[in-house]
Amino acid sequence: MLTATLLALAAAVLHAAWNLWVKQSGDRWIALWGQMTMAGIGGIIITVFVGLPPNFVWWPAVASGLIHLYYIVALARSYDLADFSVTYPIARGSGALLAALGGVLFLSDHLSPLMILGIIIAIAGIMLLAGHADNAHVRAAIIVGIFIACYSLVDSHGARGNSGSAYALTIFITTGFFTTLHGLMAGKKQQMIAAMKTSWLHFSFAGAASALTYWMVMIAVRRAPVGYVTALRESSVVIVALVGTRYLGEKDMKRRVFAACIVMAGLGVLIAGR
Repeated sequence: MLTATLLALAAAVLHAAWNLWVKQSGDRWIALWGQMTMAGIGGIIITVFVGLPPNFVWWPAVASGLIHLYYIVALARSYDLADFSVTYPIARGSGALLAALGGVLFLSDHLSPLMILGIIIAIAGIMLLAGHADNAHVRAAIIVGIFIACYSLVDSHGARGNSGSAYALTIFITTGFFTTLHGLMAGKKQQMIAAMKTSWLHFSFAGAASALTYWMVMIAVRRAPVGYVTALRESSVVIVALVGTRYLGEKDMKRRVFAACIVMAGLGVLIAGR
């Protein structure tokens, strides 16, 4: 359990970092496409040396890749609409709650009463972080949260039935493939080529961070309930609250810091409940 906890917390830091980079990018969809594509290329290179995963690993990975495609489209749209410190908390909070419920319903996870209380407290803090957001912004972020919950459940099932490391590789290969195919079908070919020529190094670093983040999560969910891992991972919203107010000029720092403290209290209860 200690391993799962440390992996989920480390993943939170990396996740906040690459999402901040996406938010600051001019074209958010291109930024997400670039990093997922480079992560997928990295996955292909690694499989050349370690060998292809078994065929049964690919079926949940294909489903996850499709879900990730819609997640990427929804995330890019939500970042275009609202502040980083509004979109991110709502999306991650709603995603964590739905994933926790789904883990109990579909993956036979067990959550103690104290763990449930911790998740509720943490998510309440996450929602307080978002503040009084416009309804359109909230809807866009919740749609992202639904996709987060869906791929979290599919990937937790896939990682538990297979090697977590091998499964994580296949996710990024399928996500990179479907995202690239979507871009080509949407007529973004020239934009994609131009962006890759000028920003391939940034894409590579962001892709490596994204892949490492999700590899940590896939290892963690093999050792702990998906609700426990996803709630801990959402401690990244505390980082986002501080970055959004201090470096991006987003308002209401006192409320955001107070809400961040509530999130941390909820995570403390969650860990104690385990």
